[in-house]
Amino acid sequence: MSLLLFGLFFLFLILGLPVALAIGGATMVAMQAGGVPLLVLPQQMFSGINSFALVAVPMFILAGDIMAQGKVSARLVALADALIGFLKGGLSIVSVLAAMFFAAISGSGAATTAAVSSTLVPELTRKGYDPASAASLIAAGGTIGVVIPPSVPMIIYAVIAQESVSALFLNGFLPGIAMGAGLMVVALVQGHKRAYPKGAPFSLKTIWRSFVSAFWGLMTPVIILGGIFSGVFTPSEAAVIAVNYAILVSLFVYRDMGLKDIYRLMVRSGVTTAVIMFVISASAALSWALSNWQVPAQIGALVLSVSDNPMVVLAMMLVLILVTGIFIETASALIILTPLLLPLALQMGVDAVHFGVILVVGLAIGMITPPVAINLYVASSVTGQGLERIAKAVLPYLAVLVAVLILVTYLPVLAG
Repeated sequence: MSLLLFGLFFLFLILGLPVALAIGGATMVAMQAGGVPLLVLPQQMFSGINSFALVAVPMFILAGDIMAQGKVSARLVALADALIGFLKGGLSIVSVLAAMFFAAISGSGAATTAAVSSTLVPELTRKGYDPASAASLIAAGGTIGVVIPPSVPMIIYAVIAQESVSALFLNGFLPGIAMGAGLMVVALVQGHKRAYPKGAPFSLKTIWRSFVSAFWGLMTPVIILGGIFSGVFTPSEAAVIAVNYAILVSLFVYRDMGLKDIYRLMVRSGVTTAVIMFVISASAALSWALSNWQVPAQIGALVLSVSDNPMVVLAMMLVLILVTGIFIETASALIILTPLLLPLALQMGVDAVHFGVILVVGLAIGMITPPVAINLYVASSVTGQGLERIAKAVLPYLAVLVAVLILVTYLPVLAG
């Protein structure tokens, strides 16, 4: 049954079906062939999305969209520029720091990439930076958007693995910071090698002015994460508060949006959420089928027949995660891999929260590895740079992100 299930899944993907339909269709046919009543399919699909924690997904998507479309991203970029723009090639580092700021608001890699690239790439190009390299750096920085909390993939993993969203959020900080630091080092080396110009001189007055301007945007992660970790509200409640706060700031503080804009973003976020929920529901049925046919146990036995050394097993899992991220979108890959690999990871003594961080960081890298590479497509669309040029320029940033993934995997302290 497992061979039929995976064979149909890949066949449907090759035929061009959306991932949710490929998962659901393959599961339905395999269930029918295995004598499972088809009534189980809708039951498991509904069960997969019948979770209060998933309320946070559409809310964080909407809050990120509102912040990305308004002036918040430009103000965050200005603050980052005031802090470190005075260095040689400092504007490259600014793009990474701005991505980290925005990651703490949006929870989305694509939203982070779009917000930062639309603001910074024209300025980078005007000052003589290589536009393809600048776009690729921002795309790489966008991967931090799903690692630093709030993170939509972490919420999805928490629901599937039945783990604490707060624990995953807390363990996402250090890996996200390590990813940003690694990208900054590469950007700094390139800045000196290519003799990029320095920005404006360091000025405490400029820093203060930029901080005051960006204050309301910076308060978003403070409210969200402070409320969650202090126990004032749950992650789902925090997501709703984030939406209300984003709307109030956009309408009445920055006044950069109207009610029509808010409505348009609500519709767009609703469509995005519907796609994600469809994938989650179809994958819930897939997970039930895999568990029913003991596929995770079979995969575990197959891997352990090669080696029972935890270091080697983790290395094999990393390769599988990275390869999957190349071909399948992050949320879909996360939903498929979690029920397959989590039992094996637990058998190897890896904590479920630690493995969740490994999985999210590994699949985040897939956002800059073609052919899926959503961040590269966003950067190419926003900047007008060819995808081939951006994909070539992203290689050094890709290497440092893979190095961070290896450190996160084998140094659990880095994952909290």
